[in-house]
Amino acid sequence: MTKMIAGQALVKVLEDWDVDHVYGIPGGSINHTVEGLYLEKDKVKYIQVRHEEVGAIAASADAKFTGKIGVAFGSAGPGATHLFNGLYDAKMDHVPVLAIVGQVPQATMNTNYFQEMDETPMFSDVAVYNRTVTTAEQIPYVINQAIREAYRQKGVAVVTIPEDLSSTEIDYQAPKTPKVVENNFSQVINPEDVENTLKMIKESKHPLIYAGRGLLGAKDTLTKFSEQFNIPVMNTVPATGVISTDHPNFIGTFGRLGSKSGFEALQHTDLILFLGSEFPFAGFWPKDLKIIEVNNNPYDIGKTVDVDYAVISDAQSYLQALIDTKETLPATDWLKANQENKANWDKWLAGLAKDDSNGLNPETITAKIAEMAGPNDTYGVDTGNVSEWGVRGLPINHNQRFAISGLFATMGFGLPAGLAGALSVPDAQAWSLSGDGGFSMVAPDIITEARYGLPVINVVFANERLGFIYNEQVVTKQHLYGVDLTGADWAKVAEGLGGIGFTVTSIKEADEVFAKIKKLQASGNKKPIVINAVIKQDDPITTAFMPLDPKLYGQDTVDQYAKQYGIDTKEQPSLGELLRAKGDEK
Repeated sequence: MTKMIAGQALVKVLEDWDVDHVYGIPGGSINHTVEGLYLEKDKVKYIQVRHEEVGAIAASADAKFTGKIGVAFGSAGPGATHLFNGLYDAKMDHVPVLAIVGQVPQATMNTNYFQEMDETPMFSDVAVYNRTVTTAEQIPYVINQAIREAYRQKGVAVVTIPEDLSSTEIDYQAPKTPKVVENNFSQVINPEDVENTLKMIKESKHPLIYAGRGLLGAKDTLTKFSEQFNIPVMNTVPATGVISTDHPNFIGTFGRLGSKSGFEALQHTDLILFLGSEFPFAGFWPKDLKIIEVNNNPYDIGKTVDVDYAVISDAQSYLQALIDTKETLPATDWLKANQENKANWDKWLAGLAKDDSNGLNPETITAKIAEMAGPNDTYGVDTGNVSEWGVRGLPINHNQRFAISGLFATMGFGLPAGLAGALSVPDAQAWSLSGDGGFSMVAPDIITEARYGLPVINVVFANERLGFIYNEQVVTKQHLYGVDLTGADWAKVAEGLGGIGFTVTSIKEADEVFAKIKKLQASGNKKPIVINAVIKQDDPITTAFMPLDPKLYGQDTVDQYAKQYGIDTKEQPSLGELLRAKGDEK
């Protein structure tokens, strides 16, 4: 045993779990945990953020990028409450995060002391594990258990520590128990489930895979299954990258952030393999189709949509069991039409990227990112219209990693996620994509990127509008109120905060700026970069409902929609038309 303050023992537990950085801001009630970080600074890096919310969001993004637990801390009272946004993001997207929360000394608890709050019930909804320690000696044990539970339940663990306990000297001995974070046994899939799945696939004419986050890390398995059975693949937005975005069988996603090819595939499919997801918008799928849902959590099956066949299983093991049957299906006109439809959609987006006749299109910027992106890059994407541009334009065709605030959808996610990407995957380029609304919430943490020499490329799509909400007000015929933003020169802001700033207003400027940035990064630049991309205010194309099939919606409706978004229906025929041309109807 070794004598040390409990705050240092706490940090040693983090070391044992391979935590190499922690986010937070010091405060009286958390200072001896910070002292522990100082004493172990060669093992665990302390990242001083400028707002605890940024630290908590970054911790959640760490977990999304790597699968490893993210860690953030806050002092008693306001430091603790500032953590909530990031913690709820982690809760709703099911990733492991540890929050260490300060508390006033035990002797002053329950006395209306300065910044004293009853913090345990505050975190009861967000946490899968929520404890206030009562002795200094139990701090290492409770932290260890908290991390185990965060991994086991894929959620948030909160440990509240009275300030006097973390400063107390204890005898510390590292536990011998191995650090196990996941089950290491092979799952046996019920042969009847495999047989029934094969039967339903063979009986269907237009099968479709809809993959969720449960298949992240299983790209090879999903790709092999899609190729062996020749079935097109869609994914939920948080699962972006679950199959390579340039794979010919990948046809996009559905909803406000979706693609033409994704929307139309859902209108013509007759069977969905719904894998490893609790997609909240599944209730908007057409009703006249069959659904096989596969999830390792029985509670999630049927939660968002009624299904015809349920399989309680890890989605990767389930697909591997189907692959192992050696069964194959031929490439049908259904697959070929979907591939053609997706290729047409990609061509249309590429056309937008090359057109700045009426102002800069955001697709120009995502196309430039795609040209520059490396095979291991990380993308932190904010909430709002920027989510649409990121999902549609970012390449995830090697080992790139994508993080977004999925079910919680908090603005301000992009910059902290870019920060997390630079720390979690230091051998690659980290990117953040934000609208000017989300970026303005967290912009001071460009200072954090500058302080630690993190050359994140932060793209701000600036149009002086809360675009996503603007569109909702238009669609619901409300008054346009509260959605206009006062602009700022984000390039100058970046320079004032210790970074490098560029402004882009045209394709020519985009070419010049990205060429400069490429040289900067190649020469070893250590400063954060902000690209102030001044884009036009036009709404992104609405993909939640795309009436382009005259047989389904009538020619007048098609013509009106196509005119609104500048679509040439001869170059962008509907999936229904492509299928009918091949003699294939649902």
